[in-house]
Amino acid sequence: MIGAGAGGKLEGENFYRDYLGRQGKHARFSQLSSLYGAASADHITSHFGLMGPKTSFMTACSSGATAVGFAGDLIRRRVAPIMIAGGVEPLCRTTYASFNVLQAVDPGCCRPFDRNRQGLSLGEASAIMILESLTRARSRGARIYGELLGYGVTGDAYHMTTPDVEASGAVRSMATAMADAGIPIEAVDYINAHGTATPANDLMETKAIKAVFGKRSYRIPVSSTKSMTGHTLGASGALEAIVSILAIHHGFIPPTIHLQEPDPACDLDYVPSVMRKAALNIVLSNSFAFGGNNTSVVFGRYTDKGIVNE
Repeated sequence: MIGAGAGGKLEGENFYRDYLGRQGKHARFSQLSSLYGAASADHITSHFGLMGPKTSFMTACSSGATAVGFAGDLIRRRVAPIMIAGGVEPLCRTTYASFNVLQAVDPGCCRPFDRNRQGLSLGEASAIMILESLTRARSRGARIYGELLGYGVTGDAYHMTTPDVEASGAVRSMATAMADAGIPIEAVDYINAHGTATPANDLMETKAIKAVFGKRSYRIPVSSTKSMTGHTLGASGALEAIVSILAIHHGFIPPTIHLQEPDPACDLDYVPSVMRKAALNIVLSNSFAFGGNNTSVVFGRYTDKGIVNE
């Protein structure tokens, strides 16, 4: 299960550039074999000869996280013993131009939750996880980095690019994920925020976290790793899932770099500038995308007592 944001736009751009340069002569139509959104999943399954369930998700910036959540469901239902899940996003001119037209790109650095933030920085990534049942992982002696405990998916039904100002979809996404994981709000040790550094998104996510966690929201570290990786769109949810798991495994909280002057309306603990060492047991990772596509995923520390909701 693979999430993709822009699909094969990069391949389409390359084909069109070559087509114009050759004036339509001897154009390499093979370049178009990766133009469609499901191409990444198709190439992976073909390369490895995988004949089980296969799905591509295109829910904008939540695609990778959604793919991870649904892959976990197939394992829990015993549809498949192992799943390759994640997201991919190659940066292309069309994508950059689109965000630039929306005036959502910061001409300087990405500064989530900062008073002077002007928008995101774009990145690209391929972020892939191997999910499998505990029984299978133990049988092959796999190194287990963490547990997928639960996830939640909701829709805003509000606007194509602007998040719901009431944050209702984000609230329900986080609440659903924790209910699926069977954990109370007191159990969450760290939140990997969507944190795009766009004014509307940062304010909405801050509001949503306060609504879900109440007074405890001020005691939970929240950071945006997009400040370091850029916004990798369709891959971002999977990339941040991997970061969340490694944070648990290695015992640290990633920082929000470039955060120098906090927005007064964004008054949570955003772990400015420097990482912290911390023993983490439960991490919540948020992906709140264009079109009101919200996904929250909960990860936990693996213990030999087993995986919750295996």
